[in-house]
Amino acid sequence: MDVVRSIVLFLLAALAEIGGAWLVWQGVREHRGWAWIGAGVIALGLYGFVATFQPDPHFGRILAAYGGVFVAASLAWGMALDGFRPDRWDVAGAMICLVGVALIMYGPRSDGA
Repeated sequence: MDVVRSIVLFLLAALAEIGGAWLVWQGVREHRGWAWIGAGVIALGLYGFVATFQPDPHFGRILAAYGGVFVAASLAWGMALDGFRPDRWDVAGAMICLVGVALIMYGPRSDGA
C-alpha cells in the first residue's frame, strides 16, 4: 500500500509543480496577468507540502526520485497542454528516469531504510 500511496503523491507533486510553473509561464510569457502568476505561486507552494507526505523518511531520496517523475510528467504535460510531441529520445530518456525512480524508491534495501 505504501507504493501506491507514494506513486499517487508523486503524481500530485508533479501536478502541483509543473502546473504551477506552467501557470507562471502563462502569466509572464503569454501575458495572461498576475492572477495566473499568483495561482502558479500557490501551486508551487503546495508542491512543497505534498512531498512531505511521502512514506519514506529521507528527504534526499524523495527529491532525487521526484526528479525522474518530473522529467516524464513534464513531457506528458507538454503533450497534453501545449501540443508538444516528444521524439523517441525524449521518450527513452523519460523511461530511463522512471526506471531510476523505481530503483531509488522501491528497490530492496538491506538496512530497511
